[in-house]
Amino acid sequence: QVQLVESGGGLVQPGGSLRLSCAASGFLVGDYAIGWFRQAPGKKREGVSCISGPDGDTYYADSVKDRFAISRDNAKNTVYLQMNSLKPEDTAVYYCAADSVPRSARGVVRGLYGMDYWGKGTVVTVSL
Repeated sequence: QVQLVESGGGLVQPGGSLRLSCAASGFLVGDYAIGWFRQAPGKKREGVSCISGPDGDTYYADSVKDRFAISRDNAKNTVYLQMNSLKPEDTAVYYCAADSVPRSARGVVRGLYGMDYWGKGTVVTVSL
């Protein structure tokens, strides 16, 4: 049974950091495309970052480039999103999702492909 479980969200002040985790079961993260998405209140869901396939192709949305870093630990079957220099506009529910076809990370972030599996999300709030 495929399952994705996000953790690591919380309340942080502007300029702070959080690390989100996406623990996967039922498949190997190194073989799939794993994307991070977020949805802020009243806004559409948007792609944040992706790491895809055995080669580890990565891509970031312009809004998070140079602040966020995606990585994976194949031994733990977990994908991480390190978020630094957080801004109030980063406040959102963050979801990880998996595509069984390791497509281009850029395409995943830009929403060109449907994802096969989704986690339930973790809430990130950036506020004083």
